[in-house]
Amino acid sequence: MNKILIIIQREFLNRVSKKSFILLTILMPFIFAALIFVPALLSTVKSDEVKQVVIIDHTQKYIGQFKDDESYHFIAGQEMLPEYRSDTTRIDAVVEITEDLIQNPTAAAIYSRKEVTKGLLSLVNNTLNEQIRHDKLTSYNIPELQNIMQDFDKRYSARTIKWSEDGSANESNAGIAVAVGMILTFLIYMFVMSYGGMVMQSVMEEKTSRIVELMVSSVKPLQLMLGKIIGIGLVGITQLLIWGILLVVLLGIADNTFGGDAAILKGAEGMISALQNLNLLKLGTLFTLNFIGGFLIYASIFAAIGASINAMEDSQQFMTPIMILMIFSLYAGIYSGDNPDGPLAFWCSLIPFTSPIVMMVRVPLDAPTWQIILSLCLLYASALALIWISGKIYRVGILMYGKKPTLKEMIKWISYK
Repeated sequence: MNKILIIIQREFLNRVSKKSFILLTILMPFIFAALIFVPALLSTVKSDEVKQVVIIDHTQKYIGQFKDDESYHFIAGQEMLPEYRSDTTRIDAVVEITEDLIQNPTAAAIYSRKEVTKGLLSLVNNTLNEQIRHDKLTSYNIPELQNIMQDFDKRYSARTIKWSEDGSANESNAGIAVAVGMILTFLIYMFVMSYGGMVMQSVMEEKTSRIVELMVSSVKPLQLMLGKIIGIGLVGITQLLIWGILLVVLLGIADNTFGGDAAILKGAEGMISALQNLNLLKLGTLFTLNFIGGFLIYASIFAAIGASINAMEDSQQFMTPIMILMIFSLYAGIYSGDNPDGPLAFWCSLIPFTSPIVMMVRVPLDAPTWQIILSLCLLYASALALIWISGKIYRVGILMYGKKPTLKEMIKWISYK
């Protein structure tokens, strides 16, 4: 045990003392925030160029409904002109309506030299549908039609209330619950991939430099592998804890900065209530357990692969299936947010290779307790089994040089005594 602790200490201190770890730990939350919010912000910035769109309405029923806005300027046209097709024209698109759309729904078309943008298509469709609906209602000769339509267009949105275990009712928001689950899912995916890769890289460095030949003379290969896995895993947990502290500090600063702004407080009231309704202690505990279990599974596989190969390019045949499985897990988690109790979510939250990622989407959406417990039991049982199997491969592969092993040979190594 003392030897394992020494290896854990060496791996941990060697990595947390690096400048790259310190810089990434501090800057990564801001980088992720920029990756999420900067594209969203830029997507809302409108172009200064106003697109010219010609409306050729042979019925003269719809042209009056097209109103200019900051993106489009609509021009009345009489007929389709050859210049509209020219590369030098300033006209970006032409909307031609040949007949009454109630009689012929296919009588409207948008012509353009480029693919019609989603914004223009949506604007044209909404405008035409609004007029078609008005024309259909008008045909019934309903008195005070305008007032009826204005009242009819009012939208209603039902509030969502969640009962807690003590019977109290609190405001809830499924969108926020799904968003929390997606963030936790992505964190597990990112950390398992990055820190699992660190385990493989560490094993390969010691093998190629022949340092491992000296180390195995004083420590068992299984102890060496466990020390590396646990030490690097603790680095990941430390980074998560630092990020959690930074998040609390940033939220405190934001509260002090904008706390007096009534508009901001009113807009954030529902979000804060929904977040408080989530069992944050349960979320944090299950996130930690799933992170550790998922890391143990994939880190042990990465350690076995690193011990079996002699160069990074040799790892492709083994890494490709692992990468496909991880990507599948991520997408399964994303799609499980829409149907957290469906067959995809259920089975992927029980299969140990996908459960750490998929289950964290379901937990904020109140996955059944028995499924959570079963998932964790299967996850840790599989982790222990894979650590034992990887240890068998590790002890043989760590001293093998020159020959690139096949999967069949690695399976044989498991049976060696």
